[in-house]
Amino acid sequence: MKIAAAAEALREVRSGMTLGLGTGSTAEEFVRLLGDALRGGALRDVRCTCTSNQTAAQARALAIPLFALEEIAPLDLAVDGADEIDPRLRLIKGRGGALLREKIVEQQAKRFIVIADESKLVERLGAGVLPVEVTPFALRVLEQRFQAMGLAPVLRLRDGAVRVTDEGHRILDVRVPADQDIADVVVRIRAMAGVVETGFFPNEATEAIIAAPTGIRRLQSRA
Repeated sequence: MKIAAAAEALREVRSGMTLGLGTGSTAEEFVRLLGDALRGGALRDVRCTCTSNQTAAQARALAIPLFALEEIAPLDLAVDGADEIDPRLRLIKGRGGALLREKIVEQQAKRFIVIADESKLVERLGAGVLPVEVTPFALRVLEQRFQAMGLAPVLRLRDGAVRVTDEGHRILDVRVPADQDIADVVVRIRAMAGVVETGFFPNEATEAIIAAPTGIRRLQSRA
């Protein structure tokens, strides 16, 4: 289903476009298909920027032309996955650790298409964790503050070591209380110095391509 969603998104790409390439397992499929299309001549003169070092490494291996964001912004299109998608096309992203660069790139895109399988659709954001990217200096005090707010923070680890983002920050994964809307919680989180960004994407996505065993469906932003 990830491949099906990625293939449908590739149909939106035209030669000469500037693209933002996302991070994560579904975005990897899109990057792979894009590389195939460029190598086979179905697309040409596409200029891309990436939301993580991981995606950049994949794109270079596929000979996809890469540029710094400032060289090609505003972007024609960004394509990326999501961890949760609600009926208003609000998202939780960043469980792969690239939330800051993802938000920067996707806010520079005229269109941002989310690609996902139907398991990512939720009625209420917060079924899983909300990533919060923080500075190392503020990590421990913010961890204490989030605990006092009832957010149950957990420091993100990878291979037994503290997860360090591409920008040199740390990630605290928090839980959105069941009786609160994620937007209200994020306002309180963002008010604290040392918080760099959260994985809440309230209005970045313009549309979503959702793959299910019964086929593909598209969701449009209500904004």
